[in-house]
Amino acid sequence: MEKIAVLVLVLGCCFCAADSNEKGGQNSGSTSSCDMCSLTTIALNVGALGEKVANMADKITFLETKLQNTDREVLELRSLIGGTPQVAFSAALRDSGSGDIGPFTTATPLKYKKIFSNYGDCYNPSTGIFTATVSGVYFFRFSMFNNLSPTPNSVVSLKKNDERLTSVWDTKGTDSNDMGSNAVVIPLKAGDTVYVELQENRLVYDDLMYYNTFSGFLLFTM
Repeated sequence: MEKIAVLVLVLGCCFCAADSNEKGGQNSGSTSSCDMCSLTTIALNVGALGEKVANMADKITFLETKLQNTDREVLELRSLIGGTPQVAFSAALRDSGSGDIGPFTTATPLKYKKIFSNYGDCYNPSTGIFTATVSGVYFFRFSMFNNLSPTPNSVVSLKKNDERLTSVWDTKGTDSNDMGSNAVVIPLKAGDTVYVELQENRLVYDDLMYYNTFSGFLLFTM
C-alpha cells in the first residue's frame, strides 16, 4: 500500500508539472495543481507518522504490562522470603578437651556446646534443648560415638518433650570405636522441645574431631 501511495504521489506531481508547461501563462491553474500535490504529500507523511506513533504506543503498553507483572512477581517473592522464619542449627558435643561424658544416675540431655550455626536462636547450648518458636515440620539428626573403654556402654535417644522418638546404642562387642546416627522428620508446635538424651549409667566419648553432633532445621510452617 505504501508503494502504491508513493506511485500515485509521483504521477500526480508529474501531471502537475506537465499541466504547468502546457498552459504556460495560466499560472493560477498550475499553482492550484501543485498545491494539491503538496497537500497530498503532507497527508501521506502525516499518515505514516501516525502509524509509527500507534506502533510505539502499542510497544509502550506492552512494556508497561510486562513491568507490572515483574513488580508483582518481585513482591510475591519478597513476601515468601520475608514471611518464612529461618530456623536451623548444628552443634557438636565438645568445644574443648576430650574424654567420656557420663555416666549419670538419671537420663540427662546432652549439651552440645560447639555451635556451627544457630539461625533463629532456637537451640540453647546451656541446656542442649531446641525449642520451636513456630509451628511446622522439622528435620533432626544426631550422631553418637561410643566410649573408649574395653566394653562399649553407649545409649542415646532423641526426644520430643518427654516422648522418645528414636535411639542409637552400642553396648556389646570388643571394639571401642563404633558410631551411629539417626534422624526424624516430625511436626512441632510452638513451644515444643527436642533434645538428645544420654540414658542413665551410659556414656559417650568425644574430642575435637566432633563425632557427636546434633542438627535440625525447619522444613515448612503449618
